[in-house]
Amino acid sequence: MSSRPNASRTSDSERAPLTLPALRAMKAAGEPVVMVTAYDHPSALAAEHAQADVVLVGDSGAMTVLGYDSTVPATTDEMLMLTRATRRGLRTPVLVADLPFGSYEVSDEQAVATAMRFVKEGGAHAVKLERGEPTSVARAAAIVAAGIPVMGHIGLTPQTATALGGYRAQGRTGADAAKIVEQAVALQDAGCFSIVLECIPSPVTEAVMERMDRAVVIGIGAGPAADGQVLVFHDLLGIREGKGAKFVKRYADLQDAMDAGVAAYAADVRSRTYPAPEHEYGMPEDQVAALREALAD
Repeated sequence: MSSRPNASRTSDSERAPLTLPALRAMKAAGEPVVMVTAYDHPSALAAEHAQADVVLVGDSGAMTVLGYDSTVPATTDEMLMLTRATRRGLRTPVLVADLPFGSYEVSDEQAVATAMRFVKEGGAHAVKLERGEPTSVARAAAIVAAGIPVMGHIGLTPQTATALGGYRAQGRTGADAAKIVEQAVALQDAGCFSIVLECIPSPVTEAVMERMDRAVVIGIGAGPAADGQVLVFHDLLGIREGKGAKFVKRYADLQDAMDAGVAAYAADVRSRTYPAPEHEYGMPEDQVAALREALAD
């Protein structure tokens, strides 16, 4: 078992598909794991070309792609559509799909059945579920027992953000922080191959890492101690309005570029400067004459 090279990344055509054992080898070697969300074929291609290690079809797509005001309304069928589109753009990263709210909480049987759909119909390698209380831990264990890898998610869990007091950092008191650490251990013991820590203080992540000997820990607003990091595609590329969360670093401002591009196109159409002669298809003069003659008959 070996991980891929660190400093000198191979070309896209040379990369072998990443496996869960390879992810664990990266953790053991201290090689940072790159995870990013994607929701369709173009974003998947961008992740593939960047040689991302893990791609998450997050239920954040409910907000970034589908236009909902939270992740809660996303349905299983909608998430499956996004997962299939993303799958078609990927060759090498591990593909993880979020189980949407309401698709796994009722029973172990419901959780396993939903997870199976994402593997069979969506092409996912693994699924992700939120929270680390006993019920979610039991659901994770049931899915793992069915042969499907599971990624846990604790700290700020967007599906239940209302119960947590909104979109804000979690684990800021000693008692709350200890609960997060306990949840991480419980999810690891349930067989989760990876755990996402969202919006928690860095010292809490450090305490979690001291106890994670198997699960690959991915941070988002959780400091640098995690095994890897994840950001939402639209956040890191600036395909949104507003600043976003404190932990987001923008690497581009594509919303501004898209707005400007569409506005320029609209202006050209309205001024009749588009299409210009270079955008037209021509016809030999004799064929134009033949056309007119045919229409005159």
